[in-house]
Amino acid sequence: MKRIFSGIKPTGHLTLGNYLGAVRRWVEEEQYRTDALFSVVDLHALTVHHDPARVRRLTLQAATLLLAAGLDPARCTVFVQSHVDEHTRLSYLLECTAADGELRRMIQYREKASRAEAAGQGVRLSLLTYPVLMAADILAYGADEVPVGEDQTQHVELARDLAVRFNGRYGHTFTVPRATQPRVGARVMDLRDPASKMGKSHESTAGIVYLLDDADTVRRKVGRAVTDSGSGVVYDRAERPGPANLLDLLAACGGGDPRDLAGGYASYGALKKDAAEAVVELLAPVRERHAELAADPAYVGGVLREGAERARAMARPRVDTAYRAIGLLPPA
Repeated sequence: MKRIFSGIKPTGHLTLGNYLGAVRRWVEEEQYRTDALFSVVDLHALTVHHDPARVRRLTLQAATLLLAAGLDPARCTVFVQSHVDEHTRLSYLLECTAADGELRRMIQYREKASRAEAAGQGVRLSLLTYPVLMAADILAYGADEVPVGEDQTQHVELARDLAVRFNGRYGHTFTVPRATQPRVGARVMDLRDPASKMGKSHESTAGIVYLLDDADTVRRKVGRAVTDSGSGVVYDRAERPGPANLLDLLAACGGGDPRDLAGGYASYGALKKDAAEAVVELLAPVRERHAELAADPAYVGGVLREGAERARAMARPRVDTAYRAIGLLPPA
């Protein structure tokens, strides 16, 4: 059975984009067909200005939502990244394997560094090195596959490069992973700005549907989605991104091909109404289960504790091997 690792950052409330692009696939496919590890990667939330209490709160909320969405601790390993020391232990060894230039070429680093400088916040060194920590997240477990969106593919390529380089220099230690991308719903766009991905950390939340939004909020946000002045409902992602985003959303929630769905609508109003109801129906059981789990923190805490123990047992032998391979003296 193949092993996969995937993580989600607690930098904001989880969105419909997170669910359709990643979490639903984890729930419906990955936890059944693979030896799967899913982590709330809280250390990655520290690379930019943050409020400590909010990071803790969002970490617990994200873990609870993963369980509410249907991840089964009996089938997969669910844990918080910082609860397993092997991530940071291995990260330093990989920093000693990586080169400054290849990290500075990372697209996300350049974009986030530019935003941080514009905001007068300065650029943290961890923003430059976090792709190495991400590589450690993956390589510590011998993951074969890493389900990611297009924006993270470059980071998985770095993990591959570091694994090959480490193996070549110090002896075979790591599995060389490969990125896999979801077939449907991989990129849900902001309802108010269909040129931008629906992200957790956007300043404007008007076009973002969160997993814990109530039904009326979902209907209001979808109802205010950007369309255009074109006649008829046509699926054209390049020329008419607003209507295409709604059709993609409807298809991802209820099934069908967005191009075929377009032919069933004579107005944007009807399309928005159906898209909104499809989202409400999709998210209702997740919200209900989240409320149940939030009322039982001892259960969630137990799942995370057991998940961390299981993850640690998987990672420690490989990380210990890497320590010996690179030349470090084992403790007496």
